Amino acid sequence: MKELGPEHPGIAVNLTYLGDARRALGDYEDAESLLRRAMGILEGASDQGGVALADTISILAKLYKELGRHDETLPLLERALGIVVAAEGPDAEHVATIANNLAVILAAEGRYEEAEKYHFQSVAILEKRYGGKHPNLARSLNNIAELRTKQGRYADAEPVFVRALGILENAFGPESHDVALTLDHLGSLYRLQGRYDKAEALLLRSIAIEENIQGANHRDIARGLNNLASIYVAQERYDEAEPLLARSVEIMEATFGEHPEVAQAINNLAEVNNTLGNTGDAETLFRRAAEMTRTTLGEDHPGLAIPLNNLAAMLVGRGEHDEAIELYRQALALFEGALGPSHPKVATVLNNLAGTLFLRKKFDEALAMARRASNILRLRFERVGDPRTSGLVDEQRAREADFLFHVRLLFHLGNQDGYDQEALRAEAFELAQLARTSTTARALARMGARFATGSDDLAELVRQRQDALERWRRIDSALVANLGLRDRDRAAEEEMRKELGAIGSRVAKLDAALATNFPQYAELASPQPLAMTDVQTLLSPDEAMISFLVGEDESYVWTLTHGRAEMVAVDIGQGELEKAVRQLRRPLQWSGRLRRFPVDEALRLYRTLIAPAQHMLTEARHVFVVPDGSLRSLPLGVLVTEDPVDGGGEYRDVPWLAKKYATTVLPSVSSLRALLVFAARTQAAKPFIGFGDPILDGGPGGPRGVEVADLMTRGQLADVEKVRNLASLPNTAEELLTVAASLGAQSGDVHLREAATETMVRETALTDYRVVTFATHALTAGDFAGQLAEPALVLTPPDQASERDDGLLTASEVAQLNLNADWVVLSACNTAAADGTPGAEGLSGLAKAFFYAGSRALLVSHWSVETVSAQRLTTGMFAALLDDPGLGRSEALRHAMLALMEDEQAPHFAHPLFWAPFTVVGEGGNYQGSL
Repeated sequence: MKELGPEHPGIAVNLTYLGDARRALGDYEDAESLLRRAMGILEGASDQGGVALADTISILAKLYKELGRHDETLPLLERALGIVVAAEGPDAEHVATIANNLAVILAAEGRYEEAEKYHFQSVAILEKRYGGKHPNLARSLNNIAELRTKQGRYADAEPVFVRALGILENAFGPESHDVALTLDHLGSLYRLQGRYDKAEALLLRSIAIEENIQGANHRDIARGLNNLASIYVAQERYDEAEPLLARSVEIMEATFGEHPEVAQAINNLAEVNNTLGNTGDAETLFRRAAEMTRTTLGEDHPGLAIPLNNLAAMLVGRGEHDEAIELYRQALALFEGALGPSHPKVATVLNNLAGTLFLRKKFDEALAMARRASNILRLRFERVGDPRTSGLVDEQRAREADFLFHVRLLFHLGNQDGYDQEALRAEAFELAQLARTSTTARALARMGARFATGSDDLAELVRQRQDALERWRRIDSALVANLGLRDRDRAAEEEMRKELGAIGSRVAKLDAALATNFPQYAELASPQPLAMTDVQTLLSPDEAMISFLVGEDESYVWTLTHGRAEMVAVDIGQGELEKAVRQLRRPLQWSGRLRRFPVDEALRLYRTLIAPAQHMLTEARHVFVVPDGSLRSLPLGVLVTEDPVDGGGEYRDVPWLAKKYATTVLPSVSSLRALLVFAARTQAAKPFIGFGDPILDGGPGGPRGVEVADLMTRGQLADVEKVRNLASLPNTAEELLTVAASLGAQSGDVHLREAATETMVRETALTDYRVVTFATHALTAGDFAGQLAEPALVLTPPDQASERDDGLLTASEVAQLNLNADWVVLSACNTAAADGTPGAEGLSGLAKAFFYAGSRALLVSHWSVETVSAQRLTTGMFAALLDDPGLGRSEALRHAMLALMEDEQAPHFAHPLFWAPFTVVGEGGNYQGSL
């Protein structure tokens, strides 16, 4: 200082460095003093400080941002940007840095359009200067993704986060602060989408990295704990969330004092306290969070809407409706002003406000609010957009409660004077379809769209697009799963990223071709809700549809015929229904001995679910069933329609629902249109191909299924020796030969023993066949070595396993097949089961894969089938169709069921374990396609 003097610019530079160091240590008062002094020196310099002044201003702005003083931050950054542009030109790296920081502040202010403009300015400069791999570029990309997340553009945010993560890991290694921060942001995005397993893995890894770098009490640890707790809250793991949030608040308060992030953490802690019943503490915390947000961010910031909304929800629980309504209105105005009228957070507050207005009997206003909320979500989930992420489907599942509330509101308003009951019922029918999203229904819709092209060339383009997107999803899922691991194959990750880019380019070209040659594809490929009148038009006079929507405390049933439609609420919720279905399924699991079937419970469930609409079914012979919840795992034929004469002791005499109706399961209501209208009947020339009786060394007998994980090796190929030791299935040969003969198939189209291989399936032109049948073991999904083992069909194993053939035809391999079949018959165990992923719906495993591959209907099983009865059912079904081709698949299956249960030579077959495992899924009923 003696050499330069206290006002020399060099002193100011050192003061700036020291001030930034104090800021990083959390010594904000000292840091501000040092930076203000540096600014004064540089402003008094002859050249007014130049770039050095801009740097000092930027660091002071960063300090104010961390303190939540955004009103002071923004003008500082705008001034710094002007200085740097004048000094270095508009394309300087300094410009990119300050533009990025300015965008972050604008986003915090809710000024998203302005923020995005500055973010893109920063990215453009950095890409021009450094190409695509500079860490500063990654930071700007991270901020763009965060901005899109705040805007509710989750599908647009995900690939940007993943790109940024790859750049940062290459630049700093996998254990750096920047990587941890990006993992935190990506995990928080997955939480918003309802992808909790992925979110938890990423956040745990992020916290571990930060603790290793920063220690246990750093502010970044507090943020990570807060975000991890949010995942636990979403999963109702409140006891795990509460200590994380308490620790987060403690760290943040010690670090920041009064600060927006502290307010957010306090709000989250209040939510958990409220849920755990600590309402007094919760109210104090909510009001404190709201006041701190108001003080640090101002009255008009959208961040204030969060504690206001949550405080209102707590007050509703205490019956204090008037104050709650006012708080909801304030929160709604804040979100709409900052996020626009179509943001999902706006929908959330609208629904909350609607519920409270309903409690106050302000019915018209409640209905208007609920409709606005549902329209926001409907437009969001129905738009085709870029389907290269499953996030939108997961998000739709996470919003099921919003649609359920609207359905409940409509039903109860239908019982009030002055409302059009028929119109409300029809509105609720469409909303129920949005609440019950299904990946299998989407696969079926895309199959229908493929066959609706009317052109082999266009159908091939559609299939290429679908295959490309399926490949994209698999790689993206593998990449994301890998991001949560410490020890990773970095080279493999880089190859995955390259392939994702190549697939994206390929999809863009295919989209352009389809937009020109098949503009209807986008609409057909996305399952849209069907109106009641549209469904009724598709039903024949002797057909009906029963569609279920299962709620927490009550459920809803729609019954439609060609001329009538009715909606009823039934007094059974999700938990009670699951218990009832478990009770019915327990004796349907083959264990070598028969267990008593609870006929009384089957009658009770029928009276609860079906009897209220029984009068609608007097003319019906065939019923389409759209199940929900645990009903997806139970064929309705096992329900009992009236008190048995002997109390159910003789199963043959029990009045099973299967004795009254043939039933066909649909993954969704819209599947009916996809199958009957869009998926034209196959033109395949050959009637039948079958695969079965694989060469297996185990003794014959027993069920046709085990868990696939039992047969896997560490390399995720099957252990061929374990496969070979499965029980042999000699009866399946007779089954396939009998069916083939009944359909007039050539002997060479039945592939048994050494011909029943995965290689044979892959190399056969399956599009030539109208009916494709597998009679073998089916393997249910399971977890193996921390990875999901897919459901699969067993074929003759090779001498040595390879990627091409390991004896197991998995669901993902099925999806790669190319079918043009009217029907795929899976005469095996549990082929209606889910794919094993957390929260997956029934039919999401093998069934979904076969729809994707190109089958219009399936025969699948709900439990482990006994081999003799399975043979009798499939051969009897095809024999019935041969006798009466107009019978319809579901009715033919019903004939085979009745014949089995009436067999006096084998009275045990009257137990539903033997006659009820199979269900027709997809188009059925009176369809008279050639077999």
